[in-house]
Amino acid sequence: MNKLRRILLVGASLGALRGGPAVRAQTTLRLMPGAAVQAGQKIYVAGSFNAWNPAAPGFVLAPRPDGSYQLTLPATVRGPQEFKFTRGSWDTGETDASWQPVPNRQADFGTGTLTLQVAAWQDQRPGGAPPLAAQPHSATPNVRILADSFRLPQLGGRKRRIWLYLPPGYDASQCRYPVLYLHDGQNIFDRATAYAGEWGVDETLNALLASKEDATGCLVVAIDNGGERRLDEYSPWQNERLKKGGEGRQYVEFLVETLKPYIDQHYRTRPDAAHTAIMGSSMGGLISFYAGMKYPQVFGRVGVFSPAFWFAKDAVLRQVRQQRAVPVASKFYFLAGPAEGPTMVPNMAEVRDALLRRGVPASHVSFKTPADGQHAEWFWRREFGPAYQWLLTK
Repeated sequence: MNKLRRILLVGASLGALRGGPAVRAQTTLRLMPGAAVQAGQKIYVAGSFNAWNPAAPGFVLAPRPDGSYQLTLPATVRGPQEFKFTRGSWDTGETDASWQPVPNRQADFGTGTLTLQVAAWQDQRPGGAPPLAAQPHSATPNVRILADSFRLPQLGGRKRRIWLYLPPGYDASQCRYPVLYLHDGQNIFDRATAYAGEWGVDETLNALLASKEDATGCLVVAIDNGGERRLDEYSPWQNERLKKGGEGRQYVEFLVETLKPYIDQHYRTRPDAAHTAIMGSSMGGLISFYAGMKYPQVFGRVGVFSPAFWFAKDAVLRQVRQQRAVPVASKFYFLAGPAEGPTMVPNMAEVRDALLRRGVPASHVSFKTPADGQHAEWFWRREFGPAYQWLLTK
């Protein structure tokens, strides 16, 4: 044992004996060089320890002379954690060698060095092929593309793909149906377009109808995210550290002023707030909550999955406290897993409690925190059915 190591160990022991702070072991992540990991990149780690922020300033890996990248995590990051590597956004997240999504990495942090590799990045598929191009399409026949380039006039004329799910029997009936609006449309119906797995909303809704657990069914409108503009469009407030966000108001105005009127005009909907739901996960959960608060007369049913309240928590709470039209008739379904990060469930609980203090009835708020919940599509897929039933069929 060399002299410096003895000094560190003795110092840690004396600190503990005297009641002072002991030296805490830390975990170092090292990414080895390869086809995907090359010089000149900016690589981040996102996980349960930083609210799954794909570009957290304090979690960027530093390049090393041998071509590897390395980050020593804060001493507070300890115990079982889940994580993935990105290059600054989920559109540039890691994949396997075939550009397919990979499950969350898992490790027990606290000491030592984890030597890891990234096989490929999502945005570097050869020939610009769409995500999961090697996967067969999985959307059911009652899913269609409403438009490949639907115009968003509130956002300067940007264009976006819009998906539409019609319940079985829609064409043969004269019924009117509730409508559910979903964000991150790439991930909702089809694994051939998904960048992190699909929700399987169409299969779930078809199964509920077939089993008679859902008597009527509903329409689903899914809007693709804007790629690199996702963080901007999914928050009306800017995150000062990331310099992202701030276009969520215009995005929701597009939903309220342009897309919903189009859907109500061209399809047999039940357009009232009690039969209009909005739902999303992560940043999609944040913007869904904002929309439900801002326009309770439009979106009376709100699904908030693994919400990224960390992005603008003070602004979210301020909206709840100051909103003039308290959504007392609305229903809110909150969902997250405790393993998604130390602030995920507490932040969600704080927002729920703020709603209750404003007079939203407790019977109108569902708060679910399954122990095995993860920040992942498989979790949101599994929990979609119960959320949908509670919001729109009960």
